[in-house]
Amino acid sequence: MWNSPWLLWGLSLLVLLAWSTMTYNRLVRLRNAIVNALGQIDVQLKRRHDLVPNLVEVARKYLEHESQTLEAVIAARNQARQVTHSPTAPLDAAAVGSLMGAEQALGGALGRLFAVAEAYPELKADRNMRELSEAIASTENRIGFARQAYNDQVLAFNDAAGQFPALVVAGMFAFRPVPMLESTSSDAERQAPQVRF
Repeated sequence: MWNSPWLLWGLSLLVLLAWSTMTYNRLVRLRNAIVNALGQIDVQLKRRHDLVPNLVEVARKYLEHESQTLEAVIAARNQARQVTHSPTAPLDAAAVGSLMGAEQALGGALGRLFAVAEAYPELKADRNMRELSEAIASTENRIGFARQAYNDQVLAFNDAAGQFPALVVAGMFAFRPVPMLESTSSDAERQAPQVRF
């Protein structure tokens, strides 16, 4: 009875089913960790988006002749707020690319605002401006750490989904590689806004 080929086939099928289930569950956990990491980035980006209007309002009193710079910051902030990621939407290169592009535009606009503000000693001395600048600098650091955590989760997922034999399960259930958040090639855009007040 133990030598029956049906028993061997049955045991083999049971082992294959158990392995497939464990692999599928692992890929789901890793994908959910990516979604969570992206959510953490969104939390920090929302914090930055919330700080920007306050920063612009404080700067507006001093930068009357720099309205174009202030308008560019607000426009970049509004554009960045519109680019959000739905947890149920697929994580694809287009979604990640538009998120990165909008946030880089906002970072560049903030950098220009801080560069212009350097020429205004009264603005640099304003307590509210210093506090908001420190909050934005702190938020930029948090965003950097959140991006790093996201990329770590993406690497773990992509490695797990791309290794044989797990890639068979990944292919069967449409687990696609997830793009990492990358810096742009421009050295100016790679720099966080310099905050010196």
